Amino acid sequence: MDIDEYARRFDEEPGYLDFAAVGPMGRTVREELAGLTEMQARARFGWHAAFAEQDARMREAVAALTGFPAGRIVFQPNTSTALMHAMFGITGGVALSPAEFPALTYAVDRAAASLGVLAPTWLETDHGRVTPGELVGQLDTAVAVALSLVDFRTGFLADLEGIRQVAGDRLVIVDATQCFGVVDVPWELADVVVAGGQKWPRAGWGTGFLALSERALDHLTPVWSGFAGDEGDGMALDEIRPPAAGAARFSISNPDPIAQGRLAAALEEIAAVGVGAINARLAVQVSRIIDLADEFAVPVVSPRAENERAGIVVLEPAADQLTQLAASLHNHGVSATVRAGTVRLSAHASTEEETFTMLRSALQSFATLTAV
Repeated sequence: MDIDEYARRFDEEPGYLDFAAVGPMGRTVREELAGLTEMQARARFGWHAAFAEQDARMREAVAALTGFPAGRIVFQPNTSTALMHAMFGITGGVALSPAEFPALTYAVDRAAASLGVLAPTWLETDHGRVTPGELVGQLDTAVAVALSLVDFRTGFLADLEGIRQVAGDRLVIVDATQCFGVVDVPWELADVVVAGGQKWPRAGWGTGFLALSERALDHLTPVWSGFAGDEGDGMALDEIRPPAAGAARFSISNPDPIAQGRLAAALEEIAAVGVGAINARLAVQVSRIIDLADEFAVPVVSPRAENERAGIVVLEPAADQLTQLAASLHNHGVSATVRAGTVRLSAHASTEEETFTMLRSALQSFATLTAV
């Protein structure tokens, strides 16, 4: 499959530039959803077996994109749950920025308050950007470093290789939600990788995963571990078995096989076209947004260099012009996230020419209003 064929599998409305919030599902995922839902609705003979196959299928699909063995991958309903598993399992200090997305900061805070064995080390950073240089001298008491590979506010893409070097033998915990499926990085350098499938993979809500290194499996205690994550085959009756040896220990109950199927279908499609091809197309789309913002003198505060960005462009107009910019985008049918004095635009490989035309009109309207 080439990148153009991949892009044609999606048909979101023109003007959609909010993939960092949620990525509309394409035909492949919708067809998977319809097929599995129909199977469940009709209860056809043997349907349980087909549903049971979705777990292994999903783990193989994640393995193909992350490099982690399937046995060290477990399905999660969302990023927040995966991060809770990781943080409640840690004993020792965890270094992270207070500006991280709340899924990470809340997991750390709740684990520290509940068990008393995790101690947060709040990093001093350059406007929330976690860099190898910023970490030097701040990790003395930490056993782990936790970060979003792409910052949701600034769009900054962290240097995973550099962070791995500075972290040394500490665990590196990565929330990959704002780039998984569109940025090709050596995920195996991390010890914990979590991501939800509702954004860039476009698998819909209720999909995600937790991938673990051998070191993470040795270090993390499976605090949340239910009957679906115990050792042995089949359900244990009249006994409580120890947690499983692999990542399955971080399961509480039976997963949603339809959600697993959606995630597997989305990731299989990404693997077919290649993350590199998607990233190359996305780089062009992001550059076009930046060029349009420059043309109409709207300040861009997200990274411009391709090695420091993924799919997010952040605009920061003057404080008294934010409402006008938001209104211009809305009036021209452009979807974006407006938060904390900024406007976040995020394209994807499927973003078409009409969307850029709509964005141009919105920015032109804004420039006209502010020039008066």
